[in-house]
Amino acid sequence: MTKYIFTTGGNLSSLGKGIASATIGRLLKSRGLKVTVLKMDPYLNVDAGTMNPFQHGEVFVTDDGSETDLDLGHYERFIDINLSAVNNVTTGKVYDQVLRNEREGKYLGACVQVIPHFTNELKACIRNAAKASRAEVCIVEIGGTVGDIEGGPFYEAIRQFRNEVGRDNAIFIHLSLVPTLTTAGEVKTKLTQHTVKELRGIGIQPDIIVCRGKAPLEDDIKSKISLFCDVPKECVISAPDVNDLYQIPVNFEKEGITEIILEKLHLMTDENDMTEWTDMLKRQESPRGKCTIGICGKYFFKDAYMSVMEALKHGGIEHRVTVDIKLIDTEKSSLKSQLKKLDGILIPGGFGYRGIEGKINAIQFARENNVPFLGICLGLQSAVIEFARNKCGLKGANSTEFDEKTPHPVIDMMLDQRDIKDKGGTMRLGLYPAEIKPGSLAAKLYKSKKIQERHRHRYEVNTKDHAILTKNGLVISGLSPDGTLAEIVEYPDHPYFIASQFHPEFKSRPTRPHPLFAGLVGAAFEYAQNKKK
Repeated sequence: MTKYIFTTGGNLSSLGKGIASATIGRLLKSRGLKVTVLKMDPYLNVDAGTMNPFQHGEVFVTDDGSETDLDLGHYERFIDINLSAVNNVTTGKVYDQVLRNEREGKYLGACVQVIPHFTNELKACIRNAAKASRAEVCIVEIGGTVGDIEGGPFYEAIRQFRNEVGRDNAIFIHLSLVPTLTTAGEVKTKLTQHTVKELRGIGIQPDIIVCRGKAPLEDDIKSKISLFCDVPKECVISAPDVNDLYQIPVNFEKEGITEIILEKLHLMTDENDMTEWTDMLKRQESPRGKCTIGICGKYFFKDAYMSVMEALKHGGIEHRVTVDIKLIDTEKSSLKSQLKKLDGILIPGGFGYRGIEGKINAIQFARENNVPFLGICLGLQSAVIEFARNKCGLKGANSTEFDEKTPHPVIDMMLDQRDIKDKGGTMRLGLYPAEIKPGSLAAKLYKSKKIQERHRHRYEVNTKDHAILTKNGLVISGLSPDGTLAEIVEYPDHPYFIASQFHPEFKSRPTRPHPLFAGLVGAAFEYAQNKKK
């Protein structure tokens, strides 16, 4: 039987439930267990695909093309697993299923209600996630915080679920803030007491409380939380702030959380093997230098570029280099002065015209000044526009996304996208193959003739313009198997200039950096070293 761990959060958002769930998954995997994770989001959107990155952070795309919450990125990176549509459900997605069931007459004339019909569907989603992966342990994270009005049915569902599978087969882990009042110098537990009281009021008693704060908890504070929240003292886990997320599994292991979970779920496992993880940390903790890489975009909310930033860190771990990441606003007039301070330039994915001309100017700066460059999705499209304008002499070249009347539509909407009216879940999404040009930079980086990468876009390099681009020196080093879609472009008269139509950041891991990011960091570090000479 699959064992289940439910993680909930109190007080406020962004406490780190996703990181905690990912960390627990990593620790259990290190004991030889097969783990999967399910994120349950109470918002009404069917998926995260149409959300503004300012509000909800990046949209993480899985192999099967599901547009999901960014926490799935944490799960994949920490646990080193590939997830799918079954690993992220929302209120909108579940209500859609419930209403379709009702229309099909599956409820046999019943009055359809939140309980039991909606909660039953939620429980079915939990079982489906476990079944799809054949996991021994399924970790279920409930989005939002206890007390949110939209979260009520989710807490009711997991309360019911534990009774159905038995108390030896499911546990509740609750995250709560334990702040330190700087004026008084006191650690306050009242927030935790209240959020646990609210959780207990809906029938859930946490088995473990993970306490977020600035510093490790003293024994007397753990004892106080234990007393007022009715959990054993050893089940009060200290989770202080850290400089790097990848240190958290080591901290949690020291707190003894893995042994507590194994005991409560009656699991017999192998000895802990964290060798791969600790080796990665050792490389990270002994850098041989640093470089500065700018993410030139328009969102100034780090979660909007979460996977990109993590992939850059992974590249740094590979080369034992500290990567100083700068978010550069491509709408600012000071753009050029900021670019001069960088050792590498990255143009990330995005939508809409805002900031595009600044991105094109940043790419021109990188190309003309031999600054290492990586473009992703819109970054590839912007690189093609820049090259068409400045190397091919195609004045006014643009994407039809930004200028429908451009005389040179070097970027155009894909043919199969033109009649689509729904915005959600209709782009070119998920894993697609590409063939790599022998002798290219891409071939050197990938060390493979064929690759598969995750996509999220509607626009492509116009097939009609492949000839003029390549004639003027741009190399299309990655093509779809039918030879029509440009997947990778590069400029060979440059130390490192490459761009992908796909999103390589989604497949990067701290223990297995993506080659395009590792290549960028390596080139940027070399550029930084040469500047010192």
